[in-house]
Amino acid sequence: MQGFFVSSDQKNLNFETIYGFISQSYWAKGIPRATMQKAIENSLVFGVYTDAGEQVGFARVTTDKATFAYLADVFVMDSHRGLGLGRLLMNSIVEHPDMQGLRRFMLATRDAHGLYAKYGFEPVGESPSLMQICIPDIYSQATN
Repeated sequence: MQGFFVSSDQKNLNFETIYGFISQSYWAKGIPRATMQKAIENSLVFGVYTDAGEQVGFARVTTDKATFAYLADVFVMDSHRGLGLGRLLMNSIVEHPDMQGLRRFMLATRDAHGLYAKYGFEPVGESPSLMQICIPDIYSQATN
């Protein structure tokens, strides 16, 4: 997407931007700074940036990079919504080499079911918020 890029380099992250958004979010309101910093340090991260280097979006994935991943803390700044940056971010996540071959990839959302469904996420049971991509026979498809 012209004018924007995604990076998974933690050195590019603007912690103040991330913390400012997430600490006010419905899913992590009031999260302590140290907790957010530790979560970021121990996750695969994705930042969305303008060509000028301003961070305008973020997501992190907790994963073993082999069988399971959990997508969390996804956002695009209000000022940059409606530009397709959520799709840019999700494309970067699902195409990342460490996200290939997973048996289960999960997330929870209150309001973005449509976006995630475009990437193969489906509801988990009767839960209104949990979604997953589950490939139970992935091991039988793999070549050793």
